[in-house]
Amino acid sequence: MLKQVRRIVTANDENGKSGVAIDGMADNTITVLTELWITGRGQVNHTDGIDHGALSDKLEPPPGGTLFRFFQIAPESETAHLTIEERTKAAADWFAGMNGGHLQPDTSRHPAMHRSPTTDYIILLSGQITLVLDKEERDLKPFDVVVQRGTNHAWVNRGTGDALLMAVLVDDGSSHP
Repeated sequence: MLKQVRRIVTANDENGKSGVAIDGMADNTITVLTELWITGRGQVNHTDGIDHGALSDKLEPPPGGTLFRFFQIAPESETAHLTIEERTKAAADWFAGMNGGHLQPDTSRHPAMHRSPTTDYIILLSGQITLVLDKEERDLKPFDVVVQRGTNHAWVNRGTGDALLMAVLVDDGSSHP
């Protein structure tokens, strides 16, 4: 079960005075992603009264936009009983469920490998996670930060409990094969 995240969103009223517009559990989830806020290209309207967290429906932000999310990765041991073909299909289905199947150009190193046209700022909050890249891997501990710059990668949890991460994705204005 996904860990719930309380989200407090501020806004200015018609007199320019600040207050709380939203205070509650973020409820827009896409597989393991809890969507907190999304912005599009251009000037941001801070007074539109829209819950922008509810607008996200895919793995990547809109063109020229940003995406702020919490995500949770279960231990890989939970799928250890599956064959490599079953794990590969499960990963493909998982990415399709995030409208991100097109972001998997090369899964030869790991079934969850993917690459998006974004610069991502990721913080591991708890648990353990391994960043798998085409040529190497890095183990992260809580509060380690990754600046993911449009590279093919996977997040692999080789621990015993869920890994909890926060991320901001920024569209980089390009398209990847």
